[in-house]
Amino acid sequence: MRQGIDKRLVCERFAKALGSYREHAVVQREMAIVLADMVCAATPSRSFGRVFEVGAGTGALTGALLSRSDIDTYIANDIVAESRCYIAREAALQGHVRFEFLPGDVETLEELPAELDLVVSNATVQWLTDLDGFFRKIAGCLKPGGILAFSTFSSLNMLEIALLEEEGLSYPELSDLEALGSRHLEPLVLKEEHRRVAFDSPVSVLHHIRKTGVNGIARRIWTKGGYQRFLRRYQEEYACEEGVYLTYHPVYCCFRKLLP
Repeated sequence: MRQGIDKRLVCERFAKALGSYREHAVVQREMAIVLADMVCAATPSRSFGRVFEVGAGTGALTGALLSRSDIDTYIANDIVAESRCYIAREAALQGHVRFEFLPGDVETLEELPAELDLVVSNATVQWLTDLDGFFRKIAGCLKPGGILAFSTFSSLNMLEIALLEEEGLSYPELSDLEALGSRHLEPLVLKEEHRRVAFDSPVSVLHHIRKTGVNGIARRIWTKGGYQRFLRRYQEEYACEEGVYLTYHPVYCCFRKLLP
């Protein structure tokens, strides 16, 4: 059980960032494409009856998956209820799909969709507090042979912020995800990447983080001195040719529910 995640703050920060997330979440958009391609590779027919997306956000994965596959019913979930309009817009581009939206925290919803062929999630699992419980619940919702595929982040993600601020989200290791998922499902694909994204200044890094809503860890009030000290240390320690860098550590997992 992972502690220290304030779900109300997470919801608040992502709600504020809905309008800017798609533009600034470049890494997450690319992850959605990788994940959609992974799903299609695991299911060559690219045909699904019932699909459930956890943490659909502004619809990057929704659009990537719908444009690559044939889906009868697409059920999207997000902790931010206002994200529904973004997801519905993506679904509307595929006129044949039946669309449903389920708002709320997937960990506390009393009932999840059942008889699912596919469950997907892009850049969301890191915000869950009970990963074993998540795998167990999803396994119970999948049909035999059904697929769970998700992307998330691992331990080196935004390491620069964590080191300077001495706080950060506790990200799972890929080996931990494999071990937990394998208790309930068969692992098919597990892989990770390391990326350094360049920004022109430390101020741009903070702007990027705020515009993507991924600062939903703690409520911090900067003092003028603390803010200037942060900017100076970031520039000194994480400089690159383009300015400064920020590390992303994406991981991708694909599991299957065994046939009886």
